Amino acid sequence: MNLHSNGASFGLDSRRDILGISVASVARDEAIGMLERMLSERRFTKVSFLNAHNANIACTDAEFASALKDFLILPDGVGVDIAAKLLYGEAFPANLNGTDFIPGFLKASKQSLTVGLIGTTRANAEAAAERLSALTRQHRFAVLHDGFFTEQEESEILERIAGLRPDILLVAMGVPRQELWISRKITDRHCTLPIAVGALLDFLSGAVPRAPLWMRRLRLEWLFRLLIEPRRLWRRYVVGNPLFLARVLRQKFFGRA
Repeated sequence: MNLHSNGASFGLDSRRDILGISVASVARDEAIGMLERMLSERRFTKVSFLNAHNANIACTDAEFASALKDFLILPDGVGVDIAAKLLYGEAFPANLNGTDFIPGFLKASKQSLTVGLIGTTRANAEAAAERLSALTRQHRFAVLHDGFFTEQEESEILERIAGLRPDILLVAMGVPRQELWISRKITDRHCTLPIAVGALLDFLSGAVPRAPLWMRRLRLEWLFRLLIEPRRLWRRYVVGNPLFLARVLRQKFFGRA
């Protein structure tokens, strides 16, 4: 699906440009309904999420930015809400971060779906599949492979995915690898909805802790992650967040260029 030409066919009338990336401006129930229609109609649609970190990467990685043009992009986190307020006067209708939205969508879905998982470590993927099975008993979950494979192994993995042809393929390989892999390798032969989910499987497995609920409600989950993994994430948040804000202000006052 090309979002720019076909968005209206899924009721996607409202989109907002954040640093050149078209982001769906929809409420949570609207997003759930939209994905359910895509599945019912077997409309092959690549799905990803935009947060400040992804947007920063897209500003310096032309291939990643180009790939995102063919994804349905959902808003993720306080950073893109601040950007929307600065650029359009109001935040997005809902924070559709994948960590909460994907399990919520699967719970809400009345259809019995086959969901494939690929990415992270095998142990984390298996634990995530068990967790999802317990949360949403109407669906079938299958771990297809971890996120560590060679080019020689890839053909067999792709054939395995095509053989199963899940309704949903959750791809957890990190940004931008997961989106680029979906863009280059996954077609309607493999699944209906390939969804780039980042650290979702690690969170579901319990290998990576989530912020306490009060921090999530205050939109401070990024701070919690920084506190528990400062060496890995300091550049993403301490440098990346102000850089994202500066880029948004540049868009506001000088346009996308």
